[in-house]
Amino acid sequence: MKNQRVSLLSVFFSYLLLLLLINNNPGLVLSSTQNGKVSLELYYESLCPYCSNFIVNYLDKLFLEEDKLSSLVDLKLIPYGNAKTSSNNSITCQHGPSECLLNTVEACAIDIWPEVTEHFPFIYCVENLVYERKYTQWETCFDKLGLDPNVISDCYTSGYGKKLELQYAAETNSLEPPHTYVPWVVVDGQPLYEDYENFISYICKAYKGSAVPKACSNISLNTIDRKQRANTMRPVCYKDATLSTRIRSAVLSWMRKANLAASM
Repeated sequence: MKNQRVSLLSVFFSYLLLLLLINNNPGLVLSSTQNGKVSLELYYESLCPYCSNFIVNYLDKLFLEEDKLSSLVDLKLIPYGNAKTSSNNSITCQHGPSECLLNTVEACAIDIWPEVTEHFPFIYCVENLVYERKYTQWETCFDKLGLDPNVISDCYTSGYGKKLELQYAAETNSLEPPHTYVPWVVVDGQPLYEDYENFISYICKAYKGSAVPKACSNISLNTIDRKQRANTMRPVCYKDATLSTRIRSAVLSWMRKANLAASM
């Protein structure tokens, strides 16, 4: 009887301790809510044409009203990409100073308008201009969306935007496995590599909820099998230009051999 009483007291105090932990750490409750959503991270750079293509022609599908996919996903955008940071914290971007400017502008937008439904329309607008090769007109997005340009200007000129970019640099450089190109898409911690355009299939597979949206109903039709995926090369901006040159050389060599074999 005594042992039973001790056991009950132990359970009671354990339960009490758990309640105290939850009260003092609201994040413990939030994490269980967040687990209901699928995390989607896009590591990109603003002037990579393949990143703008992905944002404008693929990522926007999350926000189609009839599919309700955005309700399943915690989307995080990381605008740093293949840039390099020196020991004195100066940043060099793959596509030059204009890309550094737009990376920082988009980082400021994410910070100023933290809700994805607020900052994504702005980033979409800018990247659509990149896609159309009109990125020098990016400031027109403020008027188009009715946004205050001063908050972005203040963020950029104050140096706070660079601080955000350095944070994104640290986050990008700590990726495991390391990214080798952009767009680099990660679903629930798993990189999709060259199959990034098929990201909706991965979201639907990772989603554990009961209310399956329309976009996931034909998941088998959208899924690329492993053999096909291995033979599919998506357009990307490589982090290492030497790697990109090697791949181009390998492809050209293969094409020459294929043409030679066909003529024999």
